[in-house]
Amino acid sequence: MSSLQKITWNPALPVAARLRQLVALALSSGRPVALWRLPGAVHARLCLSLKVDAAYAGLPPALEPTAPAGFAFFPFRDSDHNPPFFFPADLFFDLARSEEIQVSAAAAARLPELRQRFAALPAEAPLTWHVSPQPAPATASRPEYETLVAAGVGAIEAGTVRKVVSSRAVRRPLPPGFDALAAFEELQTRYPNAFVSLVSAPGAGTWLGATPEVLAEIDETNTFRTMALAGTQPLLPGMKPATAKWAHKDIEEHALVARYIVNCFKQLRLREYDEQGPRTVVAGQLLHLRTDFAVHLDQVPFPSLGTDMLRLLHPTPAVGGVPRQPALDFLRHHEAYDRAYYAGFLGPVNLPDAGVTRLFVNLRCLQLRPSEAILYAGTGLTIDSDPAREWQETELKLRTVGAILA
Repeated sequence: MSSLQKITWNPALPVAARLRQLVALALSSGRPVALWRLPGAVHARLCLSLKVDAAYAGLPPALEPTAPAGFAFFPFRDSDHNPPFFFPADLFFDLARSEEIQVSAAAAARLPELRQRFAALPAEAPLTWHVSPQPAPATASRPEYETLVAAGVGAIEAGTVRKVVSSRAVRRPLPPGFDALAAFEELQTRYPNAFVSLVSAPGAGTWLGATPEVLAEIDETNTFRTMALAGTQPLLPGMKPATAKWAHKDIEEHALVARYIVNCFKQLRLREYDEQGPRTVVAGQLLHLRTDFAVHLDQVPFPSLGTDMLRLLHPTPAVGGVPRQPALDFLRHHEAYDRAYYAGFLGPVNLPDAGVTRLFVNLRCLQLRPSEAILYAGTGLTIDSDPAREWQETELKLRTVGAILA
């Protein structure tokens, strides 16, 4: 982060206009841009990369102190169709500091060119968002999805897996005059405790979401954190989270995810960790069971713990299943569509707003295309799963980000 220098950038321009023109600057030159708002934060941040091709081979060293500053955007599973990305923070804009932009050495060398491009943009610059080169994914009807759920339960009964997370995609038309930046603002207002993001990049397309789930982070106190978030029910009027009743299926689903995280610690021969939960938490109009895990890195001899845990965790049992490889094999053969970046992970890396790094599972998200949005939702299956109930759970989850299309 010390390699970024602070500059004043068009101080007379209102914050919203400056943000819009920075996004337009990226999109008009075919570059990637990431915009996000951390859970509980007031202001959003923006990362603009000068690299058009910012693909990254393998997991980034995101949870190491020496990691470069930027933004990670990784798919559910690596493939030629869905490459992993790391966007260097060549321009970093914190909306809380409206007149200030931080630039990397590479961007500083090109400031005259960037300022010239910026000045040439109209006040209401059109935003031509990146579109994925891949075809729109296949969607599942209710009977088709319930058949998938039944197949998952059958695999559990046969002992092939203990849990598997099925999912589906839905295609919905964009409303007239849809504005992705306005939708991003609306998501911030609707979900103050979610990680709200808008990411657009060549090769990946444009993704908008509000996720409740932390994958892995290291904060300013040098503490590694992750969570088990599994089990879902609707938040009904007058319901208090502390008094929510949970079905055995939800309790078992959550326990499988929590035990998997504990087993990851055991694989690394780590015993010094804090575990708190499970407890009921609110995420939009849903309730989830959540258990938090923390490791104080100053107290354990594992300097690479964060990166090692990231490799073990992704994709977690909350989006794949248990055991991991048999569950992923089941999904590959039965799910019948490409998740792309849904259920992958994303977040700021080594930037001042986030301590060191904060990576989130890309849930409650949609992919933007020229005239439609692709929405995604999934459910964790156990031996007690009922196909009709799992369909209804996906319907509830689709409402989180789908509300901005109303």
